[in-house]
Amino acid sequence: MAFCRQVLLQLRVMNAAARKVQQTYLTLILFNTLAASLIWGINTLFLLDAGLSNLEAFAANAFFTAGMVLFEIPTGVVADLRGRRLSFLLGALTLAVSTFLYFVMWQMAAPFWGWAVTSVLLGLGFTFFSGAMEAWLVDALLFTGYKGKVENVFAKGQIVMGIAMLTGSIGGGVIAQATNLGVPYIIRGIILAATFVMAFILMRDLGFNPKSGKHPVKEIKNILHSSIDHGLRNPPVRWVMLAAPFAAGVGIYGFYALQPYLLELWGNPHAYGIAGLTAAIVAGAQIAGGILVPHVGRYFKRRTTVLLTTIVLSTTTLTLMGLIPNFWVVIVLVVIWGLLYAATIPVRQAYINDLIPSEQRATVLSFDSLMSSGGGVVTQPVLGKAADAWSYQTSYLLSGGIYGLAIPFAILARRAGNRPNAKVADAISSYENPAKPAE
Repeated sequence: MAFCRQVLLQLRVMNAAARKVQQTYLTLILFNTLAASLIWGINTLFLLDAGLSNLEAFAANAFFTAGMVLFEIPTGVVADLRGRRLSFLLGALTLAVSTFLYFVMWQMAAPFWGWAVTSVLLGLGFTFFSGAMEAWLVDALLFTGYKGKVENVFAKGQIVMGIAMLTGSIGGGVIAQATNLGVPYIIRGIILAATFVMAFILMRDLGFNPKSGKHPVKEIKNILHSSIDHGLRNPPVRWVMLAAPFAAGVGIYGFYALQPYLLELWGNPHAYGIAGLTAAIVAGAQIAGGILVPHVGRYFKRRTTVLLTTIVLSTTTLTLMGLIPNFWVVIVLVVIWGLLYAATIPVRQAYINDLIPSEQRATVLSFDSLMSSGGGVVTQPVLGKAADAWSYQTSYLLSGGIYGLAIPFAILARRAGNRPNAKVADAISSYENPAKPAE
């Protein structure tokens, strides 16, 4: 009965145009995540099989996040100046090319510098996505008159991502075990090429007009200045952003290190299916977490309370992964960690979007992603070195400690949620559409 009421409510708040926007968003999320997740369960094993040490493998990942740091703002400006559709298309194309380069280097046993350069290109590809897709969705929903809660759309995106990740991660592990570690990368490149074609046909910039001025440098400066005003100079947004380097930076390592760590606990370094199962468990948790998001308001009245609670619980979960080196215990902790992550992201997205004007949306969201990537640049090689020098168990203990550094910022974010300009965004029960036009 409750499910039927929820469906009827969704039909009332979503007209045909808004429904088409949501369908396009979910379709692109599905194929984009499917392509990415084919290698998520085996990427660390792939790098180690290419002859890299733990330090080098996670340093390569750090170069990927460094690429995201370098290009987040420029690609966000591209999205805000020339269009979110163009940015997405450039991302799909860049990722397809750099994925094929990864495969070629694996075959050639390329030196570390080759992996570093290509990892930066991968980071560039993802920065074209970050901010642009989210900004495109929020502006398009506003343009088409969507009246519902946008975090419910983000939650559906989490569910679709989870389904795609579940399929891709299991499929990638099984394909690698049946063939070799390189085949999932070939398939990933093909799916990314197909995603490019779908985005070219389906995406249109609604509620956003690309800038066509004759002074692009001046336009870039104006966007960056406004983005800082609505980002780091805006306390409700600032504290959420400053928590990201610790939480997201550790999250990248924690996810990818699970592959060799669980194989070590399992006792078979060649059980690639187990490595794929790791990502599948996280994917399943994402699906469940996305389903739970519409019900968060029953237990929490403020979004910043949700953020603070999940950060504290995630810190505890990561620490326990290091304290209890048992395969089945770690599996349970991975499920909990995935649920926390999936329930947090839509709430965080809705909160930040409510505080950003449309004209600077992609750039501010890209800067937010930059903060996350910046944490990954530092934490991944440090924690990878800890795994080399001591053990994966020790690296997870350190991960919990670093993740916990986000707690003070989450507390400050909750206090900032009391400000007049943040109360509406922070209140779950009274919140409707976070997509607000620039004033």
